[in-house]
Amino acid sequence: MGSNGPSSTNLPREEDDHHHNDTNKAPTLDAGAQFVLKSRGSWVHCGFHLTTSIVAPALLSLPYAFASLGWTAGVLSLSIGAIVTFYSYNLLSFVLEHHAQLGRRHLTFRDMAHDIIGQRWGTYFVGPIQFLVCYGAVVACTLLGGQCLKMIYVLSSPDGDMKLYQFVIIFGGLMLILAQIPSFHSLRHINLVSLVLCLVYSACATAGSIYIGSSSKGPRKDYSLNSNKETRIFGMFNALAIIATTFGNGIIPEIQATLAPPIKGKMFKGLCICYSVVITTFFSVAISGYWAFGNQAKGLVLSNFLDELGRPLVPKWFILMTNIFTILQLLAVGVVYLQPTNVVLERALANPKSKEFSPRNVIPRLISRSISVVIATTIAAMLPFFGDINALIGAVGFMPLDFVLPFVFFNLTFKAFKRNPVFWLNITFAVFFSILGLVATVAAVRQIILDAKSYRLFANV
Repeated sequence: MGSNGPSSTNLPREEDDHHHNDTNKAPTLDAGAQFVLKSRGSWVHCGFHLTTSIVAPALLSLPYAFASLGWTAGVLSLSIGAIVTFYSYNLLSFVLEHHAQLGRRHLTFRDMAHDIIGQRWGTYFVGPIQFLVCYGAVVACTLLGGQCLKMIYVLSSPDGDMKLYQFVIIFGGLMLILAQIPSFHSLRHINLVSLVLCLVYSACATAGSIYIGSSSKGPRKDYSLNSNKETRIFGMFNALAIIATTFGNGIIPEIQATLAPPIKGKMFKGLCICYSVVITTFFSVAISGYWAFGNQAKGLVLSNFLDELGRPLVPKWFILMTNIFTILQLLAVGVVYLQPTNVVLERALANPKSKEFSPRNVIPRLISRSISVVIATTIAAMLPFFGDINALIGAVGFMPLDFVLPFVFFNLTFKAFKRNPVFWLNITFAVFFSILGLVATVAAVRQIILDAKSYRLFANV
């Protein structure tokens, strides 16, 4: 692959479709690719990045999703989510490898869309959806971090008068510091720590659920679904959107861009690391949490570790420890999902001909990234009901990016496969998940309308 010219470096990148008709054109220097997406990583680093982007504290809401689905549909949905996303991420990787071998290495989702389905689709559909998904994930991490900090505060001083938005701002301040780490590749050590943290807090959540479920302190186990048919059906689609969001990634091309050439086969190994962690954590938390709390499982299973009066059902130190691990990993997840925004900012504001750490590039980077985090923190503080909005982002964003587009991209890239069952399997998946995405969008909008009466800006939930 090294002989394929542009595929062996991350600096030059020809824009859009010009490579078809203007092969002698000088490559465009791209500061976003040059400074943020440095192609220096190994498949192990790729595994760390993938794990942080998929195995996030959103998995702590899986027992809540199970409460709307029941045992059979819950386990089945989780299994299908794991199989389909592992398959679709590998398809994306094959498409990226194929184009790299042709001498056109795509470094972002938008570049892929430009080349495969056309410039307009890339600019007006894929680009905005990816931004919405990734920036939404940053806001969700900031809000969740604030909620975990508040839980620690309430446990240590139950009569304190600090509000949720103040904790969100504290978490945002920590993110502000980490956001200045220059490139995606330089997050590899943080993402290794993140991988360990997600295993630890998932083990804590599982152990805590089993402890409460086995003791007399736990709630009476009830696995019945809602008796209202309409609520039950919409609840199921909302739960499917939560599961899709939990498996969602949305930055596979950017992660693959951090790999040093040749890239062949490295993504598959990285995905194997990631999915061994996914299966361990997702299934243990979902099954133990739903077993212990049944249809009383809350949006975040850690909230079930306190009773109605706010008294801990497990030792206080255990809840504190679990929350600290969760907060630390949320910081890593938030910074990973800032990377596509950073690519756009560097592309717009940095000068690729100046050095990466020259004042000309450092000052705009510092200001733009700080503003980006401040806006995300402000949204999180203002909208503490962001969980409802997140289900909508999952339906509108993660569904097309992770459950539809990979199949479309693969079929358009390898048109010769038409007689192959894989081609028709991909079409079936793309159509099925497009329909599911539309229904989940309706369910998420309905939930927002139902909960709208209890919405208040800067609410202390």
